[in-house]
Amino acid sequence: MEGTLFGYTEAQVAQFGLTFGVGAFILYMLFIVFNLARESKAGKFGTFILFLVLSLGMLGFLAKNVIQWIIGI
Repeated sequence: MEGTLFGYTEAQVAQFGLTFGVGAFILYMLFIVFNLARESKAGKFGTFILFLVLSLGMLGFLAKNVIQWIIGI
């Protein structure tokens, strides 16, 4: 099987990595933001602001995937 890895094509491996790899990375980044808020004793409002500001990029990435799924691309 030329051009495959364990029976999967390059596109399938890339899609798997994008879906689960980046998803796991996003969860790890949320843990880092939570740990930052806890160690800095930010309080409830400060923790909210940290999550809001530092997670907007992740929200945009997830929104892009949801929009692509709805449209069917």
